[in-house]
Amino acid sequence: MPDVGSKPSEPELRRAPKVLLHDHLDGGLRPATVLEIADEIGHALPASSPEKLGTWFVESADSGSLERYLETFSHTVAVMQRGSDLRRVARECVEDLAADGVVYAEVRYAPELHLSDGLSLQEVVDSVREGFEEASAAAASDGHHIVIRQLLTAMRQEARSREIAELTVANRDRGVVGFDIAGAEAGYPPTRHLDSFEYLQRENMRFTIHAGEGFGLPSIWQAIQWCGADRLGHGVRIMDDITVSSDGADAELGRLAAYVRDKRIPLEMCPTSNLQTGAAASIGEHPIGLLTQLRFRVTVNTDNRLMSGTSMTREMQRLVDAFGYGWSDIRWFAINAMKSAFLPFDERLAIIDDALKPAYAPLVGGAHG
Repeated sequence: MPDVGSKPSEPELRRAPKVLLHDHLDGGLRPATVLEIADEIGHALPASSPEKLGTWFVESADSGSLERYLETFSHTVAVMQRGSDLRRVARECVEDLAADGVVYAEVRYAPELHLSDGLSLQEVVDSVREGFEEASAAAASDGHHIVIRQLLTAMRQEARSREIAELTVANRDRGVVGFDIAGAEAGYPPTRHLDSFEYLQRENMRFTIHAGEGFGLPSIWQAIQWCGADRLGHGVRIMDDITVSSDGADAELGRLAAYVRDKRIPLEMCPTSNLQTGAAASIGEHPIGLLTQLRFRVTVNTDNRLMSGTSMTREMQRLVDAFGYGWSDIRWFAINAMKSAFLPFDERLAIIDDALKPAYAPLVGGAHG
C-alpha cells in the first residue's frame, strides 16, 4: 500500500480505478494494428514499423498543421471499414483501457465514417458492440471488471445527424448510451442540428456536444441553451467568461460560466489533446487547474490516445506533476466522471460504491488533496 501522504506514482495511478467519458475509437488504435490491417487492404501508410508509425501520429498531431492532423484520422478510419476490423479495434480498445485501470468508459465514434466497404450503419454499431462485449468478458475472467458503452457521433459538417440520432435511440438497450456531434466548430454551430437534439430530448436520450474546444463562448452557449447538452466535450473556452485578478487570488465568473458551474454541467477535459489544439502552452497553464480550484464539474479524459500518445494514467500523472494533486483529487476526478456518465443512476451508484470508494479509501487516508 502506498504512503497516503506521498505523491501518487505512475504504477499506483495505473492500478487506481479510473473513469473515462471522452475517448474516440478511431483515435486510439494500436500502431501495429493499423499496420497489419493496412497491409491487408493495400492502404499506404507514412511509416513501416509500429514504433515509427506511433511517433508519426503524435508528431503529426503536434505539428500545428490542421491538414497533417486530419491526415492522421484518414489512416485510422481507412482500416476500420470491415466488420472484422471494427470488432478487432473495439476489442483492443477495451483491452488497453482495462490494462490502464479504467473501470468505466464511454467510447465514441462516427458510424457514418465506416461505410465504404459496404457495411450498414447498424452493422457498424453491431460490430463495435461485439468487440466491446468480447473483450469485457475476457477482462472480467482475468479479474478486471470494466463496463464500456458506446456514444454515437454525427459529424457537424455533414447532414446525417438525425439519422445517427435515430440510430442511437434504436440501440439504447444494446450498449449505446448517448449521442455526440464532432468536427470543426467554426462555421458549424450545434444549432445546425437542432432538430436532432430536440428529437433526442423527446426520446429521453442523453447527449454531449463538442463545444468550447476550437471556438469560444457562443459555441458553449448554443450547446447548452439552444440544444440542451447534458455535457460539454472539452469546454475549455469557458475560461473566456472568467476574469482572474492580476495576482491570481480571485476569479469572477460571468453569467455563462456561473450557469455551467451552478448547473454542474460536466466538462470533458482532455489536457494533452487540448495542448495540441492550442488551449494552453503547457499542462501547468491548462484551464483545468483553475476550473478544478473553482469546483466546476471537471472530468479528465484522453480524447485520442494514439494521436496524443497518452492514456488515463499519463493524463493523471501530468496533472499530479503540474498541480501537485494527491489521491483525494484523483478520487474527485473519478467520482465526478462517474456521476456524469450516461449510465442509469443505480448502475452509476454501484460503480461508485463498489469500485471507486473502496479502492480510494486506503489511498486518501489523511492525505491533503
